[in-house]
Amino acid sequence: MTILKALFLAIIVAASSPAWAASGLMQGTPKDRAACRPDVRKFCRALKPGADAFDFLHCLQAHRSELRAVCRKVLETHGQ
Repeated sequence: MTILKALFLAIIVAASSPAWAASGLMQGTPKDRAACRPDVRKFCRALKPGADAFDFLHCLQAHRSELRAVCRKVLETHGQ
């Protein structure tokens, strides 16, 4: 996995955070964001809105077995 792929995915995941959404820094497709948004809200609530994008990625990876299939697919598509 390249650093750029990891960063891209972390930005997608972080974009699911309300703070990122409000800041206009979202990247990735709307479909990717929609796929993981419920999982981010469910499993990553403890993260503060300004948390680093890698924190969101780490959170999703920590809960991989509990994620919905569509979010796992996004992670796998981006080499996670």
